[in-house]
Amino acid sequence: MKKLLILSVIMGLIQSLTAQSLKEVKYADGAQELNGLLTSNAGKNLPGVLILPAWMGIDDEAKAAALLLEKEGYVVFVADIYGKGNIPTDFPSAAKIATQFKTDYLLYQKRISLALEQLKAAGAKSSKIAVIGYCFGGSGALEVARAGFDVTGVVSIHGGLAKAPERANVAIKTKVLVENPAEDKGVTKEIFDQLVQEMKDGKADWQIITYANCGHTFTNPTSKEYNEVMAKRAWNHTLLFLSEVLK
Repeated sequence: MKKLLILSVIMGLIQSLTAQSLKEVKYADGAQELNGLLTSNAGKNLPGVLILPAWMGIDDEAKAAALLLEKEGYVVFVADIYGKGNIPTDFPSAAKIATQFKTDYLLYQKRISLALEQLKAAGAKSSKIAVIGYCFGGSGALEVARAGFDVTGVVSIHGGLAKAPERANVAIKTKVLVENPAEDKGVTKEIFDQLVQEMKDGKADWQIITYANCGHTFTNPTSKEYNEVMAKRAWNHTLLFLSEVLK
């Protein structure tokens, strides 16, 4: 009960800060309206971070990360991948729409590219941009690397690591950090090994950190799989990586 009370207070504070500090930005992919979020330090010629949210769309974890990264001196844009009218209301609907984007990876890459344009338009240094993603967004971070987008680093946080077997391994020019929970049932040994081979074939600057005793959503305070110790370690590893590639 005490843990739930503390969590409720924390999430309430996050929502309050978000309302004060994150600005909604409307953009579009053709006729599809998109609504991202931007930190209040836009226009200050700072390094930029694009956040790709998990499969439920822009959530409190993505918003909290944006606010924390703003304090670290980054201008941050939280991408809207699904668009207005397509926000999932439950896990089955989230799984359905996320699968559509994973299957049509070119559309996923396009939506990410549009969000990167918004981050640059907000004044982020075009030569100092990184992408981090959670869960479905972690899969998107790897798509950024595969697409060869002009970013200096990507972080996949408990992301899906697989790609379709017919897709060839390509050169990967950006630095890659994968934060992988050891007990993620969606990441089999075969998938893990395939990613390692993909990184090697792409001659990437890469690293995978595996976190012990962690299920899939170990960084999300609202998840039953939340592991506070490992979540803090993962966040510190993210900050260290971003400092290396952006500062």
